[in-house]
Amino acid sequence: MPPTAKPEAPHPDFCFRCIACGCLSDVASQDFRCANCADLLEITYPQWSGKGVDGRLARETWFGRRVSREALDLSGVWRYRELLPALAKDEQPITLREGNTPVYELPQCARITGVPRLFAKHQGMNPTGSFKDTGMTVAATFARRAGFRWVACASTGNTSASMAAYAARGGLRSLVLVPEGKISWSKLSQALDYGAVTCQLRTDFDGCLRLLQELVRSAPVYQLNSINPFRLEGQKTLAIELLEHFDWQPPDHIIVPGGNLGNSSAIGKALLEMRELGLISRLPKLSVIQAEGANALLRSIREADGKRLISVQAETRATAIRIGNPASWKKAVHVIEATGGACEQVSEIEIAQAKAEIGAEGIGCEPASAVTLAGLKKLLQQKFVKPDESVVLVLTGNLLKDPDFTIEFHQGGLFKDSAEHAASLNRLRRPPIVLDASLDAVIKTLEQAEKS
Repeated sequence: MPPTAKPEAPHPDFCFRCIACGCLSDVASQDFRCANCADLLEITYPQWSGKGVDGRLARETWFGRRVSREALDLSGVWRYRELLPALAKDEQPITLREGNTPVYELPQCARITGVPRLFAKHQGMNPTGSFKDTGMTVAATFARRAGFRWVACASTGNTSASMAAYAARGGLRSLVLVPEGKISWSKLSQALDYGAVTCQLRTDFDGCLRLLQELVRSAPVYQLNSINPFRLEGQKTLAIELLEHFDWQPPDHIIVPGGNLGNSSAIGKALLEMRELGLISRLPKLSVIQAEGANALLRSIREADGKRLISVQAETRATAIRIGNPASWKKAVHVIEATGGACEQVSEIEIAQAKAEIGAEGIGCEPASAVTLAGLKKLLQQKFVKPDESVVLVLTGNLLKDPDFTIEFHQGGLFKDSAEHAASLNRLRRPPIVLDASLDAVIKTLEQAEKS
């Protein structure tokens, strides 16, 4: 068993606030639950109260750091450190130069949807291939500061890869709890290579998370799931970076995949904070898209008006969002309501079609990311999104996170019994072609491809 961690000291620049009862505290328990009502915590900055910031100076400072060679400035997270929990004097964060991810135009998807100003913020271009890295740099840094030797997470894949990498980089040990047989081996291979102690549990993700909560209450192990509010502080820099890209003119819509709902909560928190501080004057509408088979947030909003969580037995090939009991559902409901956004669900076939369409742009993504494009199509049908509005899709994971899905789709193994959608699916499939090793055979294949 790892040694006992040092008691966490109060932080002068921020405190923890319960999202339910509003109780404030200078320190947090290891399960990051309110001592008063046991709900989730968020980080707040009392010194911001009633104050704006010098927007011009802040923007110039952040922009100037893009050409700096300082370790802090090379991170697309710590570059915005004025809006994050402060590091101690001379403290260096655990960083892999995360953030600074590209915003792509999507001309082919724009033609398909009829939305000319369609963009993708690709968080799959982070060091371990997913958006998790932007939160992990902050949370792992504060785990090390608090004196923990071991960090742990429950994961559908991306969190385990990210946590293991940042733990290794920071000289920490890592413990990964994953559901047996329900995680892409591509993601799991990352955690193994980064040195994590990896446990495949005979349960689903929600069961792994429950066990993790028990573990951190009984052993000196630091939790790095998105229940940890330091994770969300790092992840909120996605929104800051996005607004900087657009010269601080917000898009009309930001569309995000919905799994455990920490990322949507973080993005929404950033938008609200930026408006509070006077960095932006209006809010984009933040919408969350879920898979039909893992639609706890959607059902909670539609059937319970967002007042209680309706858990589901999650099942979808988009494994990154295969979560039936999302921890941050209250936070997600809040940011959807605060920004005037929406929540929608999409089918497995719609996810696969959208993934192939994003892939045809030359950038690609994992299946969970593709729910954003599939969801946009539905929001257009409902006239919630208008064709003349600007839309940013947040792609959360790299194409290489789940190659099995991609191969099965293009070889025809996915949805092979779906006669109703056969034509539309076959139009998008690009199976490998086996030929004799002759010039004539290759030329004939080129000619056939030219006609298609």
